[in-house]
Amino acid sequence: YTPEQEFFLGYGQAWCGKMRDEALRHLVATNPHSPPGHRVNGPLSNLPEFAKAFGCKPDAKMVRKDRCEVW
Repeated sequence: YTPEQEFFLGYGQAWCGKMRDEALRHLVATNPHSPPGHRVNGPLSNLPEFAKAFGCKPDAKMVRKDRCEVW
């Protein structure tokens, strides 16, 4: 892996986890924060740097067509 890819892999691993459907439903109903998977896929799919690091094609699932940009 390239250093850029390792950065994104490390970010994803920090939120890695598995939970049962019941636990996920409870988390969504009681916790104001996004579930772990959405904390990774949501932000990274908005980053052109992520797509570039992994050579994602424009129609890949991790490349948003309506990318959110703040700056």
